[in-house]
Amino acid sequence: MKKSISDGSLYFKLKSYSQTDFVPLHMPGHKRNVSLLGDDIPYSLDITEISGFDNLHHAEGIIKQAQAKAERLYNSRHSFILVNGSTCGILAAVRTVTEYGDEIIMARNCHKSVYNACTLNNLTAHYIYPPMDKKTAVSGSIYPHDIEIMLKTYPKSKAVVITSPTYEGVISNIEEICRIAHNVNVPVIVDNAHGAHQAFVDNVIGEPVACGADIVISSLHKTLPSLTQTAVAHINGDFVNAGDFSAELAVFETSSPSYVLMASADRCFDILAEHGVSLFAKYGKRLADFDEKMKNLKNITLLCHGADCVYNHNFYGFDSGKIVICTKDCGISGVELSERLRREYHIELEMAYSFYAVAMTSICDSDENFQRLIAALSEIDEKLCRNTTQVNSFNVPALQQSQYSPASLPKNGEILPLEQAVGKISLDHIYAYPPGIPLVVAGEIISKDFVEYIRSLEMCGVDVHTAHGDLTQIKCF
Repeated sequence: MKKSISDGSLYFKLKSYSQTDFVPLHMPGHKRNVSLLGDDIPYSLDITEISGFDNLHHAEGIIKQAQAKAERLYNSRHSFILVNGSTCGILAAVRTVTEYGDEIIMARNCHKSVYNACTLNNLTAHYIYPPMDKKTAVSGSIYPHDIEIMLKTYPKSKAVVITSPTYEGVISNIEEICRIAHNVNVPVIVDNAHGAHQAFVDNVIGEPVACGADIVISSLHKTLPSLTQTAVAHINGDFVNAGDFSAELAVFETSSPSYVLMASADRCFDILAEHGVSLFAKYGKRLADFDEKMKNLKNITLLCHGADCVYNHNFYGFDSGKIVICTKDCGISGVELSERLRREYHIELEMAYSFYAVAMTSICDSDENFQRLIAALSEIDEKLCRNTTQVNSFNVPALQQSQYSPASLPKNGEILPLEQAVGKISLDHIYAYPPGIPLVVAGEIISKDFVEYIRSLEMCGVDVHTAHGDLTQIKCF
């Protein structure tokens, strides 16, 4: 038989995988649900900026109409479709409100794109460390009071940048944070990559556009039915000029945007406008049913689900679409749980960490998806046992910042094993991906506690990398 040109290709592997029974409890939010969304976005739709099809960087026609749909859905002043993911929006946002050498206040659990923006613009970042939830080792909400203290301590700061909801679903009090920052004429940027769906959830709190955030960047593909790399940026308030943001966006976003990606974003807006109320109502019922059936777990804990609730944690709010499966004191790591779900139940989670794993759900998850997760967790839970003597403290050590600005850090340094880098200044970002939050930022000083923390993560099976590759060695000076 003649070998197909597709055999062994990425396309062939994707096509084959699409025909398996794996449950996609991870992004993208469309969940490959072609029965709901159709499967008619092929090569035949892939064009460039030809007559009648507008231009993303100077939208005046059909693309402008698509962005207007987003403005109506989110009630924003200006919305921009992004095809380089939230990353290009975050880079453009930080550049819009700062000049080279400025200072900013940012949450230490921001995505690496915020740190890259600081490097590109040589910004001095003053970090706010979110409190750690002791029951789960998940980072909590950013306290508005801490923002107020930081703005008083660093009055030259040109912006506040925070993430809400976080990768694990924790929401901060955006409205109060904006009130505090705006009182001193400082704009607020919210990395809302995991919260594009918030505006459509009943009784939602902390939705950043409604709460007055100045620039909000949301990944459509993470929690809504849109293709990977699609996102939307919203400009609000009086502290940011939409034209300035558009100019910066042109620096970081491709000059050859994919019409297929833009079409999927446009279709996403249409689905939300026409069917959003009913889809989110059904989704809410599925989540409520999941909670009810998970209340009797004996060993596994589900963060703010099942028998747990947000009042058991010092969170301002929580995104119920995130299912954080906590395994502390169960004799199993989050990585081991994730591998077991994949191997035995054909359930693929979004990420796995030391003592928890994350399942991402969306309006495109079927009843069957939820029922299979319920059955799998119930069965695994029965076979586990509590082990309170297990090491369960995985707090990330706070590292000392050096006096070097991003621009003054040397390009070259020593390449050393991690243990020999104690006391040295890192020239690498070190992170677990996902979620892409740096555990070490270039310019921070490596400590013995941090090395022990990293080795503990690795013992749990967490994959830790530097920006240059694996963690066998690190660049430092």
